[in-house]
Amino acid sequence: MKLTLPKNTIPVITGIIIFFVISLAYFSPVMDNKVLFQGDVTNWKGMSKEIQDYKEETGKHALWTNSMFSGMPTYLINNPPSKNILLKLHKVLNLFFFKPVNQLFVLFIGFFISLLILRINPWLSLAGAIAFAFSTGFINLIGAGHVTKVMAIGYMTPIIAGIYITYRGKLLLGSVITGVFLSLQLAMNHLQMTYYTLMIVVVLGFVELYNAFKNKQLPVFFKATGILVIVAMLAVATNFANFWLTYEYSKYTIRGESELSGEENIKTRGLDRDYVVAWSNGIDEILTLFIPNFKGGASGASVGENSESYKHFKQIYGEKNAKQIIKQLPLYWGSKPFTGGPTYVGAGVFFLFILGLVLIRGPMKWWLLIISVLAIMLSWGRNFMWFTNIFLDYLPGYNKFRDVTMLLIITQVTIPLLGILTFQRILQNNINKDEFLKALKYSVIGVGGLTLLFVLIPGVFYDFSYPADKYYPKDLVNALVADREMMLRNDSIRSLVFIGLTAGLVYLTYTKKIKANLSILILIVIILQDLYTVDKRYLNKDDFVSKNQVDQPYRPMQADLAILADTTYYRVFEKTADPFKSARASYFHKSIGGYHGAKLRRYQDLYDHHLSKDNMAVINMLNTKYIIENPKQEQPSNGQRQPPIVQRNLGALGNAWFVNQYRIVENPDEEINALSNFNPAKEAIIDKRFASYIENLELIEDTSATIRLTSYKPDGLTYETQSSRTQLAVFSEIYYEKGWNVLIDGEPEDHFRVNYVLRAMVIPPGHHTLEFSFQPKGYTIGRTIGLISSLILLFLLLGVIGFEIKNYIKNPETEEV
Repeated sequence: MKLTLPKNTIPVITGIIIFFVISLAYFSPVMDNKVLFQGDVTNWKGMSKEIQDYKEETGKHALWTNSMFSGMPTYLINNPPSKNILLKLHKVLNLFFFKPVNQLFVLFIGFFISLLILRINPWLSLAGAIAFAFSTGFINLIGAGHVTKVMAIGYMTPIIAGIYITYRGKLLLGSVITGVFLSLQLAMNHLQMTYYTLMIVVVLGFVELYNAFKNKQLPVFFKATGILVIVAMLAVATNFANFWLTYEYSKYTIRGESELSGEENIKTRGLDRDYVVAWSNGIDEILTLFIPNFKGGASGASVGENSESYKHFKQIYGEKNAKQIIKQLPLYWGSKPFTGGPTYVGAGVFFLFILGLVLIRGPMKWWLLIISVLAIMLSWGRNFMWFTNIFLDYLPGYNKFRDVTMLLIITQVTIPLLGILTFQRILQNNINKDEFLKALKYSVIGVGGLTLLFVLIPGVFYDFSYPADKYYPKDLVNALVADREMMLRNDSIRSLVFIGLTAGLVYLTYTKKIKANLSILILIVIILQDLYTVDKRYLNKDDFVSKNQVDQPYRPMQADLAILADTTYYRVFEKTADPFKSARASYFHKSIGGYHGAKLRRYQDLYDHHLSKDNMAVINMLNTKYIIENPKQEQPSNGQRQPPIVQRNLGALGNAWFVNQYRIVENPDEEINALSNFNPAKEAIIDKRFASYIENLELIEDTSATIRLTSYKPDGLTYETQSSRTQLAVFSEIYYEKGWNVLIDGEPEDHFRVNYVLRAMVIPPGHHTLEFSFQPKGYTIGRTIGLISSLILLFLLLGVIGFEIKNYIKNPETEEV
């Protein structure tokens, strides 16, 4: 019996195998039981230590943690358990989470699927997937540990491809592909990447609308749009718990609107403008797309022994020390405060993109061009502020996301996509010869000519200085400037070579001097050689460490060990560095600091106005029993730093206490200012919005009254109280109205906010048991909706697969095996 397979099966299977082999080869140290050290993963381990330990002990997932910022929801640290059954597909696409190989593999497979959906030659699709996945920007994301971001990017392109073919008439296939991959992307809970996906889709939609209007096919457009809206709603519903909880929480974070007045010029309804644009690309920094070292590469970059910096350090410190020093030099001289590396898409791939802009006709080119230009202009941030302000003020949701340089992720999608579409057109050989030669000439002159300028006269355009250079000796600055110029010239030569090789390949392919399959193979070699070697500058075997170093990323100091001997529930304030930029303390303790981009807005206000100024009243009300700080005495003459010391704070107020007076204030400004002059042990500051909770409340001091914590879980606390009179209790816990409930002797009761961030409630006289539990409504309801919606999408997916198999049986296109 003759076994037949669909025509494209062989290259698809081959491609999957190749992707796995390349991913494994790039991260080959994993075969020696090494682990990639990723900074953000280290921080995540600090953030999540309490909830991970709790899960190991109890098997339960806590939705709240007290290890950061005195308490916050865990939604954006660990996704809560989901009933989205499509996550089984996510597990398969992630090679059952074989880290970090899976992260690169998802980028490969996502773009590969996208190109196949767009009916690109399967072998050429393989080349396109390599070009996309090895974009240096993505490799830097993997190296930094932005795992969910990488996953969301991997699912971005199948969503776009599904939408595109839906508008081309493949309503069922396109819409189901869109729904399935949008469900997977939303499950990653990285809404910034989903937002960028939406930006691409909106531009695509407007271009399709224009063409439908021009061709008098508006009913077809609206039918496709309606179907896509339905599957998008299904995809949102599959992750409804995450989506609901995150949306609900975001309004109370630094991404929400501040309640404080003042500084309106830097405020939006989301993040502060300065925070959004702190990382902005320089106008000319966009040239790193095809010249990787255009701005010096990374902030801690390496130069060889032929460099001026090496000569400088060799003369001072000797050959051995100089070789070590030059591995981490401040060579970046762009617009950002610092960077891990450029957004390099490949000189050859970029050339194909420019060639496509000149050569390709039709709507696809226009939406790819429009969104690319828009992303580039927005990535300039503070260097193009008038344009950025328009989007911050008027585009819904745009002000919720920081680091505008991330917008170049869009160009890392569009450039290889149009580049591969261009090469497909060259392979099809249906372009007028004169038109082709003219486009090739203009592209070579444009891209190659610009690159040549930086080979011949880079010093005419720049002085290669950077603001931080003022902190270095003049001789070192002169060496750095010389090396930056050398790096620009050398990489310009390098890019010129790959541009020339790609242009030559395009010409030989068009004129049929070489066959199509050989042409694709050569293209793959060019892309691999170009991107792989640049990627290795920023992520290589030196970034792998022993498994123990990653499993236990933080080592306890003597100060930590001393504190951990205390097994009661308290908080720690670590002041050895910026407490809001490190998760180290959260790994060992319940910390009043932490590291996360979505902290509660009121807690950020509390830090800005009081914690950063060492207001002991505020520190005490947060039950800060221990303070870790650097010793104040001068360092010894041997230059060795003294270890941090721990101070016991005798003023810490404990887990809860009764106050005998309260003060009602008119607004948040008065509320936070009142914390500068009050005694939290005796007084509570209450916003007038909560005045109804204390109406007609008279407080008479009861010196025998007690309140104590009897049981602790991250998302549940139990207290016992005893008093002869009605009391006003203040709890050293963060107030968050969307989920915290309290029972008194098993009956629901109200609590309210005091002291800007804390919980409080009125306690009747007598003996009582108080039970606080974190049970957000969206969690249970959302999980049920997610299960039902994912089942619907799964059945639709199985139906589409069955339909395609049925069509294949009727009209087989086969290849014998």
